[in-house]
Amino acid sequence: MIFNRHENLEGLHAPFGASKSSWLRYDDNKAVVVFQNMRAAEMGTRLHEWAKTTIDLGIKQPRSKKTIYNYVNDAIGFKMSTEVVLFYSPYFFGTADSISFRNNFLRIHDLKTGTTPVHMEQLLIYAALFCLEYKIKPGEIQIECRIYQNDDILVANPTAEDIVPIMDKIIHLNKILIDMEGRV
Repeated sequence: MIFNRHENLEGLHAPFGASKSSWLRYDDNKAVVVFQNMRAAEMGTRLHEWAKTTIDLGIKQPRSKKTIYNYVNDAIGFKMSTEVVLFYSPYFFGTADSISFRNNFLRIHDLKTGTTPVHMEQLLIYAALFCLEYKIKPGEIQIECRIYQNDDILVANPTAEDIVPIMDKIIHLNKILIDMEGRV
């Protein structure tokens, strides 16, 4: 048999495909909600790509209460780098939406395009990964973390007391995983 070719779909997964069979048990409302969440995630990805490009090109946006405009303008104003991978090990790494480190001041910003409540922990993990990767003691620097969501900006200034336990947890779990992999 000669099968139909669908080159435009190769490597993609359908929202309700065979590899995610849980949809078989969805009622109509659940299926619609799941689909809307998938679309929202796609839009979030596109907005992050737009923001990165806009920041990298230095294109300031109009003054506004809009989350994305504030995020872009702040990142440009603070001369931040975008989509920076912070790496400790193959088990522990992450990508900061925007980050800068100057004059012993670490700044980490995160753009959230969804509506679900967010937690500052994600940014604290980025700070811990930064300190581990660049061998910087968190008690010797100042840190500001910002989350941009729903036309609001959440700001935190974590201290070493917030970051060191996360660093210790990363180091501890990393060792366990390395030891486990060595025994396999």
